[in-house]
Amino acid sequence: MTRIIYVFGSNLAGRHGAGSAHHALTHWGAIYGRGVGMQGSSYAIPTKDEMLRTLSLDTIRKYVDEFIAFATAHHDSTFVVVRIGCGLAGYSDEDIAPMFKNAPSNCQLPRGWR
Repeated sequence: MTRIIYVFGSNLAGRHGAGSAHHALTHWGAIYGRGVGMQGSSYAIPTKDEMLRTLSLDTIRKYVDEFIAFATAHHDSTFVVVRIGCGLAGYSDEDIAPMFKNAPSNCQLPRGWR
């Protein structure tokens, strides 16, 4: 049976108070205070820092690359990726989608991101 993992945008403080992070906290086992990586049935990709300031695209890209390596190593799971960085962080789909061009086939990306 394939495990479904919800991939959401977070902040480095792990304050999952709004948007997809709050959804991950209430429905997917995200852990308050943890802003990076696997937690419960979710995976956090930071788009904001500890002070809730938006991270640079280069910094977000590093976290996305870590996620892609994780998803590649866990081919038995399906990763449902939401539009990270395109809500509270203020980036556009055109800014973030190219970061996922090397995502493995077990990643379900938002419409238009593949």
